[in-house]
Amino acid sequence: MSIEEVLKAGNYHLIDVREPMELEMDGNIEEAQNIPLAELEERKQEISNLAGNIIFFCRSGNRSGKAVEYFKSEGMTDVYNGGGYNDMVQQLEKM
Repeated sequence: MSIEEVLKAGNYHLIDVREPMELEMDGNIEEAQNIPLAELEERKQEISNLAGNIIFFCRSGNRSGKAVEYFKSEGMTDVYNGGGYNDMVQQLEKM
């Protein structure tokens, strides 16, 4: 499923894996939850308990790709790489 399809379907969670200082400098998406990449493992249960699709994004798509790989290795299937922050903003504006 593409990011556009996931967004259109609704029932998704946005997780921004950038560091808090990056959000202050570059902006943030109001509906997104900020969980830095370094905290994902310790917050695995919290994320695993979310119902619906989970879209990770970061500055460029690299860290969010690592987040998707990690959760897929943990058996989750409804996880997606939303790419970079600007890409995610553009996708949401289309909705």
